[in-house]
Amino acid sequence: MMQPSFLGLSGLTITADERALFTAANPAGYILFKRNVADPEQVRALTASLRDLAGRDVPILIDQEGGRVARLRPPHWPEFPTGETFAALYAKAPVTAIEACRLNALALAALLRGLGINVDCLPLLDVRDPDGHDIIGDRALGSEPMQVAALGRATLEGLRQGGVIGVAKHIPGHGRAAADSHLELPVVTASRVALERDFEPFRTLAARTPMAMTAHVTYTALDPDRCATLSPLVIDFIRRDIGFDGLLMSDDLGMHALGNPQSGGHPPGSNALGDFGARALASLAAGCDIALHCSGDFTEMRAICDAVPAITAAAAARLAAAMAWPGAGDATPTAQWADARDQLLAAVA
Repeated sequence: MMQPSFLGLSGLTITADERALFTAANPAGYILFKRNVADPEQVRALTASLRDLAGRDVPILIDQEGGRVARLRPPHWPEFPTGETFAALYAKAPVTAIEACRLNALALAALLRGLGINVDCLPLLDVRDPDGHDIIGDRALGSEPMQVAALGRATLEGLRQGGVIGVAKHIPGHGRAAADSHLELPVVTASRVALERDFEPFRTLAARTPMAMTAHVTYTALDPDRCATLSPLVIDFIRRDIGFDGLLMSDDLGMHALGNPQSGGHPPGSNALGDFGARALASLAAGCDIALHCSGDFTEMRAICDAVPAITAAAAARLAAAMAWPGAGDATPTAQWADARDQLLAAVA
């Protein structure tokens, strides 16, 4: 039995307690952070041990965007540019910027594949907003939806060509949020019409994106009572209106946005979302395929593993399709990947 979770680790190797927990729970995948990386040899040994433990080509994620969000840093690994770098280039030479973005992602993929990492939480498809919190800021690929989609598509193509799975984030759009969801719950009160600007890059690339990550943001025009990660209404909007049918994971369950009672997903007056098992269940009940937990805190991970059921057939099919995405042929990658996904989903319908 596989569980619908991506989990972190506490350090540079799998501890005995983690090994026992992961063996019993069989999480769908893992995510690495700075605390988990020391040098190339150590990272390769860690990723190999995770695959050996899982007995399959398990997804191993990392946030390696470039700029301030990069878990792999000098002296062992090079610096990569921010999204803003490509946005600035696009203003001068759009075609050059698109190709530069693709080649940058291809270089990222080569680095990650050499370490045994097969999923990069990139590209950001969040449209930068002048009134938005700087948590997005220079990470964004621009403030114009068509530009963000063009550079995001190039990023996805470069990652795929390098054998790494891309993750579009933070669906349906974090750029307008005026707060950092790591620290508090952002509430976006823009109208449904105004929000189209934020949705557009995700909609444009929905059929080209193997995985996506939700935003811990409340959009009052879509669901005034629950943030996107915990909202069946917003997840249904992502599936039906935006048209994304790939693997959908929550953002990190440990972020403080979910600790806010106004995030929704639990009875009024309760502290259910102080319980990480409840957070995971609420995200899955809303329609996420995978609950993501990043901190490596063993007590929190155990609560999640004790609470969540086996992965659904539909989520398992989306996971399998996403894992096959980098192997799609160069000629018609979208069609081949979409066909594989559709066949898998039809088999479990």
